Amino acid sequence: MLLENMAMAFSAIKANKMRSILTMLGIVIGIGSVIAIVSIGDTMRNMFADLYKDIGVTQGYCQVKSWMVDDWRQSDMFTLDEIEQIKAVFGSEIAYIDSAASTKGEAVFGRTKVDFNYEGIDYNYQEVQPVNIIYGRHLNQGDILGRRKNAVMDVKSAEKLFGTENAVGKTFRTTIYGDVQDYTVVGVYRKDLSPIQAMLLGDNGDGGSAYIPYTILTWPNDYFTQLHIFASEDVELGDFYRRFSAYIAKIKDRTPEQIYMYTAEEEMMSMDQMMGGLALAVGGIAAISLLVGGIGIMNIMLVSVTERTREIGIRKALGAKTRDVMIQFLTESAILSAMGGIIGILIGVGIVSLGGLALGVPVVVKPGVVILAVGFSAVVGIFFGLYPASKAAGSDPIDALRYE
Repeated sequence: MLLENMAMAFSAIKANKMRSILTMLGIVIGIGSVIAIVSIGDTMRNMFADLYKDIGVTQGYCQVKSWMVDDWRQSDMFTLDEIEQIKAVFGSEIAYIDSAASTKGEAVFGRTKVDFNYEGIDYNYQEVQPVNIIYGRHLNQGDILGRRKNAVMDVKSAEKLFGTENAVGKTFRTTIYGDVQDYTVVGVYRKDLSPIQAMLLGDNGDGGSAYIPYTILTWPNDYFTQLHIFASEDVELGDFYRRFSAYIAKIKDRTPEQIYMYTAEEEMMSMDQMMGGLALAVGGIAAISLLVGGIGIMNIMLVSVTERTREIGIRKALGAKTRDVMIQFLTESAILSAMGGIIGILIGVGIVSLGGLALGVPVVVKPGVVILAVGFSAVVGIFFGLYPASKAAGSDPIDALRYE
């Protein structure tokens, strides 16, 4: 019986091709929009998760809130000895720690001048932020302890300053904290990022960037205002950073409320919630077109019932039950809606896939969303087809046979 109803439904749809296509259009647009928006939202959330994973989900920054205390004092700053003390207290719970020191300066090589961002790091930074060293080496412990004027830069920065990728052994002059010194390039690295990741992480534009020993950026008095930490991956981050803040408050003779603790995990969760809420809101707006599409199906089915009044009368006169006629028209409306849903899914997935291919971003299309979209489109067809179907089923066969 079901196959017979489906065959009759497809026959009726084929008999009015243009009308059927226009009827499905609202469902196609609605489902396509919902699939595209949800997939874009999931793709963005996945991309942000990968981005934070790339820059380090376990990292955090800590300092005394100088903007919230009236009695700011030098002891609120940190020293290299305190870093060693923190390492001893927390042991393996800390994967990495430095002074979060950075500065800017003009790098000069011959007649070439490039504005550089210098980031101070410890020798084991490569363990928490791995990069692909293509020439030379990374900074080592001797560079850090000896405050050697060595630098590691990315390949683009090397090209801007020296005109070549392999800049190992070349020296450049720069000014840091008023001190003019020659620095030697000991390594060049490459870190491949997608266009979207590069945009989100920012671009130096015409400038460059380099890693130098963080001990240089704490000289000459070895005082600094902030700590940069990477917790070990096997610790519970919330608990760890609460204990870390409490410890910093204790050694600085401050209250926990006076300690600023910023973590990448909190930012990632906040971003994920924002992206999820945005996708839900926009997807809800797009879903309104499904309502419009459903109303269109109801309208066309009512027209179809009127046009096929005589056919309904003949079927009922030949013994078709009211339920059979109702199922026939419900099947037709459900197929119309489901076909529109399938086409909408193909269009939505296609648009997202092409966009991801163009931007070099892996697209996330969840099968559950696709199945839900098809099922929902069929339900829309059945729901909005109920009234036309019940009207057809309730018609009097004698009146239907007399209809011209």
